[in-house]
Amino acid sequence: MEVLQLDVSGRPQAWMTVREAAVLYASDSIAWTLGQTCSVLRGGVQRATGLPSRIEVHPIIAVRGAVPSRAWRVSPALTNPKLFARDRGICAYCGHRFAHDDLTREHIVPVSRGGADSWMNCITACRACNGRKANRLPEEARMNLLFLPYVPSLHEDMILRGRRILADQMDFLLASVPRSSRLHG
Repeated sequence: MEVLQLDVSGRPQAWMTVREAAVLYASDSIAWTLGQTCSVLRGGVQRATGLPSRIEVHPIIAVRGAVPSRAWRVSPALTNPKLFARDRGICAYCGHRFAHDDLTREHIVPVSRGGADSWMNCITACRACNGRKANRLPEEARMNLLFLPYVPSLHEDMILRGRRILADQMDFLLASVPRSSRLHG
């Protein structure tokens, strides 16, 4: 299980381990938290009080003093697992759902013909459709796109990274994802 780290303005910054989050709690670097306690870490005995030390970690933490994330201004890194998740494992040409092992990154405008390796030029395709289209434009291959590509927002990118996301974290992230996103589907 991982903790969603935010800057104080509420923008996602990173996924971190519970132990990394505990260090921030111990150093009084947490500005605010969201969600029900997801992990309790117990340590030794506190010198001042004689009580056992205990840190309750929440699934979403805002870090005090963290530099506000600039990641929301740039396009997230394009990887096959995130691309396949964005397109929900569905081939953009035939519309069938496939396991990730049976999918490929398909360039709408082939790279060899000047197409970019970018979110707006890449879609998910099954191996058969990718092979059939080959080095042509979709209209040249007489293949229609069933959906259009888009660049995921920072909140969508945090979801697409393939982590096991707790309900509190998913609710927080989805609240900032456009309703038109395929992640709502």
